[in-house]
Amino acid sequence: MVEHHPERLDAVFHALADNTRRRMLRSLSTRPCSVGELAAPFQISLAAASKHIKVLERAGLVTRNVQGRTHLCSLRPEPLAAGQAWLRHYEQFWNQRLDALEAALNAESAPATPAAQSISPRSQR
Repeated sequence: MVEHHPERLDAVFHALADNTRRRMLRSLSTRPCSVGELAAPFQISLAAASKHIKVLERAGLVTRNVQGRTHLCSLRPEPLAAGQAWLRHYEQFWNQRLDALEAALNAESAPATPAAQSISPRSQR
């Protein structure tokens, strides 16, 4: 698997590593929000919310549009595609392993073949 821009992928996963930022992204998935609106559910200061938003901006997940004194944030979901592609590689890896395990378990628990059942105890001596 080739990572074309590992720094961007690192920034996306860093941004997603924090529950507050993930919840902010969830809010932004429905509509653009001001910094105050993003801060409200967490009972954090505007400065603290702004720090979280800056992490999301560095990852490319959020854009901020300043309208007078209001900073309106919008979701940019495109960077999530790189994270999803990275995760998909490992999903395929595990699916292949689990399919192989299932096949092995099914083969082990399958009833004996008719040819094996027809062998009498006398012929095995």
